[in-house]
Amino acid sequence: MNEVPALPGFVGNSATFREMLAILGRIARYDTTVLVSGETGTGKEMAARAIHYQGQRRDRPFIPVNCGALPDHLVENELFGHARGAYTDARESQLGLIAQAEGGTLFLDEVDTLTAKAQVSLLRFLQDGQYRRLGSSRTEKADVRIVAACNSDLAGSVDRQEFRADLYYRLTAMELQVPPLREREYDAVLLARQVVAEAASQYHLTVKDLHPDTVHWLLAYSWPGNVRELQNRIQREFLLCDGPQIVVREMVPDSDRRCQPDRRIAAPTTLNFNEAKQQVLQSFERSQLLRLMSECAGNVSSAARLAGKERRALGKLLKKHGIEPDHFRHS
Repeated sequence: MNEVPALPGFVGNSATFREMLAILGRIARYDTTVLVSGETGTGKEMAARAIHYQGQRRDRPFIPVNCGALPDHLVENELFGHARGAYTDARESQLGLIAQAEGGTLFLDEVDTLTAKAQVSLLRFLQDGQYRRLGSSRTEKADVRIVAACNSDLAGSVDRQEFRADLYYRLTAMELQVPPLREREYDAVLLARQVVAEAASQYHLTVKDLHPDTVHWLLAYSWPGNVRELQNRIQREFLLCDGPQIVVREMVPDSDRRCQPDRRIAAPTTLNFNEAKQQVLQSFERSQLLRLMSECAGNVSSAARLAGKERRALGKLLKKHGIEPDHFRHS
C-alpha cells in the first residue's frame, strides 16, 4: 500500500479518509477541471485548496467565491468584470475573479446555485478559456483552473433540468467525493483532540483529555454538520469545562434533521423482518464494542473481562467490525 502524504489542515486516519486523500493527490497532478462534492461541513474548500497547493499552480493565486452569496444580477460581473461605462456608476473598468486568478485556481463553491445565464457564460469559458467583460466587445483569454464544489446531487439537478448537462460534464472532468464524518470511523476523536489542542493554544489554557463517555459519544453521533459541527461543539465544551476531562454524554439537540433516522442504516421498510433484526443487532454490537474500547483505553484483555467474554472471542468481534484497539490507547 502506497503511503498517503499528510496534508496541512487534514486530520484523519480512517480507510475512507485516506482513500480520499490518495485520490486528491492524483487529481492534483493533472491540470484539469475538478468537481468536489460532499455534505455541508465536510471540508470541500480545504480539499480544493489542497488540490491547488499540491498542483502545478501552487505559486499562483487561489481565489475562492461562494456562488450562492452572489446576487443573480452580479454573478457575471463578479466572474468576468466590467468595462468602464458598462452600466450606471461604472466609472472605472474592473477585473473579474477569473482575471484575478490568472495562472492559478478559481474555486466556485455552491456552483449549483448559478443562474441559467451564468451557467452558459461559465460553460463558454471552460470550452476555450475566453470571456468578455460586461460592456466590452473585446474577447480576453485567461489561464485559470476551475475547481467547483456542491453539497447537492448535481447529477440529480441535471435530471430535473435545473443544471445544464453540458456544464456538468465539463465540471466533472475529475471528481472528488469528500466523505461525511459519520463514515470516517475513529477520525471524530482525532479531530476532537486537535480542536482541543488548537483552542488550548489560542486561549492559553491547559490541554484536557476526552472522557471515555465523550469518546463514545463522538463515535456514536451521526454528525449531520460534519467537521464544522464537531469543531464548534468540542471547542465550546472545552472552554466551558471545569473538570480534568471533557465530558459530553448527551446527543446534540435541536434541528429537525437531527431527529431523522441514522442515515447509515437503511430504512426499515426496505428490509424484511430478519434483515432488520440483524441490522439492529449489528448496530448494538458495534456500539457496545466502541464503549468497551473507550472505557478500557484499547486494552482488549480488560474489555473482555468487563464484557464477560473470552479475549479471543472479543478480538474476533473487534476484527469483524473493523475496530482498532490502538486507536483508543492514549499516547
